[in-house]
Amino acid sequence: MEKSLRVLVTGGAGFIGSNLVKSLLSHNHKVIVLDDFSTGLKSNISGLEVEVFEGSVANKKILSDAVKNVDSIVHLAARGSVPRSIRNPQATFDVNVQGTLNICEIAREQYIPVVFSSSSSVYGANTSHSKVENAWLSPLSPYAASKLSGEALMLSFANSFGIQTAVFRLFNVYGPGQRPEHQYSAVIPKWLWASQRDEELKVFGDGHTSRDFTFIDNVVEILSITVMENRYFSGVTNLAFGNPITLLDVLSEIKKIEPKILVNHYETRQGDIRDSNNASKRLIELFPEVIPYPLEAGILRTSAWLRKMQNEIETHPLVLSDD
Repeated sequence: MEKSLRVLVTGGAGFIGSNLVKSLLSHNHKVIVLDDFSTGLKSNISGLEVEVFEGSVANKKILSDAVKNVDSIVHLAARGSVPRSIRNPQATFDVNVQGTLNICEIAREQYIPVVFSSSSSVYGANTSHSKVENAWLSPLSPYAASKLSGEALMLSFANSFGIQTAVFRLFNVYGPGQRPEHQYSAVIPKWLWASQRDEELKVFGDGHTSRDFTFIDNVVEILSITVMENRYFSGVTNLAFGNPITLLDVLSEIKKIEPKILVNHYETRQGDIRDSNNASKRLIELFPEVIPYPLEAGILRTSAWLRKMQNEIETHPLVLSDD
């Protein structure tokens, strides 16, 4: 029989976190959630048998309380968004760097393995078509720099103190549960939401920008396997499947659902990366059983979720500040 684990999920009320929490619970593991609910929603975990600590990973006292007697930590909590980090770099570093250092310190003290979510944005100015984990890195935004700092902390603590780690660079995760309505929302839910409301779909640039969009189920499956099967590894791995998709491709898929979409182009945003695609060799070696979810099916499921949640989203909109 599989051993029941106690897993702390930081950012457990967020998009990825709440989906991971449900996956771990479905496998009969005990889950502790630490979230400051600045972007995560209490409704994402309401009714679930989880222990909840409200606060930030930057708060050492709350983190110490939440981590008692856990077998592993999945560190997803972060202050996201490139534009948001440009408007307030300090707030981004307070959470993403100091918070990650706090996680590393407590993992070292109690010898707890850690899964860490980094970002493909760390490649930055590297213009190679497919990103390989050992390629040179050149962050273009404070957000990307904060994520690279988090990686460095994780890897240095693994090397210096022997803690087990699994560092993933996530590539444009999307799917049901991802909020569409605030200014920092990801592009697929934002566009689907706009199309359902007969609003314009804003394209920053010419639309040939490419991304390696990754469906939430694949991300959760890989994170769950890492924790449940103790598949920690040295170094980092990209978490995407090497399927570059342009923004124009995404628009074409959305048009199959909403034929009368209105598309307008705007200037490219500061800090945006032209192409962000993964060379997936290492991911496939580490997790050969995981099959990538098709974009068309993922967009259909995301669209259906947004329609289902329309009333709740409209009556309880998520508003993010730059503070």
